[in-house]
Amino acid sequence: MDAPVGFTDTDRAFFARDVFDVAPQLLGCALRRTDAAGTVALRITEVEAYAGERDPGSHSYRGRTARNATMFGPAGHVYCYFSYGLHHAVNLVTGRVGQPYGCLVRAGRVVEGVELARRRREAGGRRSPLPDRALARGPGNVAQALGATLADDGDDLFGSAWQFFVPTGAGPDAARPTIATGPRVGVSGPAGDAVAFPWRYWIAGDPTVSSYRPAKPRLPAKPHGPSETPTETRRPTETHHPAEPHQEEPT
Repeated sequence: MDAPVGFTDTDRAFFARDVFDVAPQLLGCALRRTDAAGTVALRITEVEAYAGERDPGSHSYRGRTARNATMFGPAGHVYCYFSYGLHHAVNLVTGRVGQPYGCLVRAGRVVEGVELARRRREAGGRRSPLPDRALARGPGNVAQALGATLADDGDDLFGSAWQFFVPTGAGPDAARPTIATGPRVGVSGPAGDAVAFPWRYWIAGDPTVSSYRPAKPRLPAKPHGPSETPTETRRPTETHHPAEPHQEEPT
């Protein structure tokens, strides 16, 4: 299948670099997925970088698990996970093997398969149609528009179902985008520090970019009374990519 208008092929070397080199350069690139239902492609307008052992906001901060194993593999693969039992999220693996770095695709503009993306997004029934700008606005909506699920975890971006393209500098999006940076959405604890972790990147002024929301403050633990004993020992709360329930764009 030919590249979308204004885009051209690239190779795995694009992703086999440090995540902070890759993340801003993802903006304006095209991500395409094809399945039996058809093809949807979007122009990426917002991403967040996650840097493994350097990043307490990353799934891979504490090491490899069955869930995050794809992050430790070759660059140019899809890390897809199910967030909070509500929706999927699509990440693109960067760096070298064993270095669990990658970028969460937070938003994009659908450039191919608009009607298929709309059917997927409106499958639950709506009172009014979604505007085009909202079809892939927010990470759960990106995954839904593309039709991505846990079955896509580990897929190769240079395989058959997925394709990735870079802009040619011609066509409707020829102008070099203005890139803005800031704190990641919904990330709590030290990794939510806007000065230390300004690792969200977006195309300034683009209407498909999602809204920033800080993490919700955690409530202090309820003290036990003198005659009470705890019935459960809780593990420390795991930090997650910022795809929590309150963060999806209103539709």
